[in-house]
Amino acid sequence: MWYFAGDAGLAQSADRADVLRTLDSLETGQLPGHDRCLDGTGPSGVDASVWRDKVRAAVVSEPAVAERTTRPGHLTGSALVVDESGERLVVLFHRKLQRWLQPGGHADGDHRLASVALREAAEETGLGRLAVWSRPIDVDVHRVTPPGEDGHDHFDVRFLVLAPEGGRLRGNHESEEIRWIGFDQLDSIDADVSLRRLVAGGRATFDRLSAAGRLPRVCRS
Repeated sequence: MWYFAGDAGLAQSADRADVLRTLDSLETGQLPGHDRCLDGTGPSGVDASVWRDKVRAAVVSEPAVAERTTRPGHLTGSALVVDESGERLVVLFHRKLQRWLQPGGHADGDHRLASVALREAAEETGLGRLAVWSRPIDVDVHRVTPPGEDGHDHFDVRFLVLAPEGGRLRGNHESEEIRWIGFDQLDSIDADVSLRRLVAGGRATFDRLSAAGRLPRVCRS
């Protein structure tokens, strides 16, 4: 199901069970080639289902897993922002982490991770009329060491977000640069295996939904 900002399905949740239900709906495993690099050269890191199981264990064992102060890690939500043509995606150069990433950020107590991903996409891109697919397309666990903080894990649940074609990007203070790139331009930003896996899954989901006529009306080309 697609949701827009303000929809009841994105209402903030304090229930960890909502995260578990979201993880159960992960798109991975239904997408041919999701565990391979876009160029077909080989595996693109650990399969998302492995990370899903690790995130599930963290959610079950840690009541405060959605709070950014929780260690050894906490929940985050990310967005693969794709324009309605299905030809371009958004990447940003993260100011603290100093690498190209997809939009995303901390859950900050919200266990409705699709809502977190949509919120972060809007804040970090400046785009309006965004829609988020309710089922995650990828899960990842990665270590971060931001300046002035101790190293910790991000339990990142990732969603497909659609934007109107031709949208003008306006980054915020969290990025040094933001841009649209083609799906075939990941080498130009030295994308890591995690981002490549996310893009592969997002593109497959977009194509499947487009073929089934299930793209939201405002984002259909």
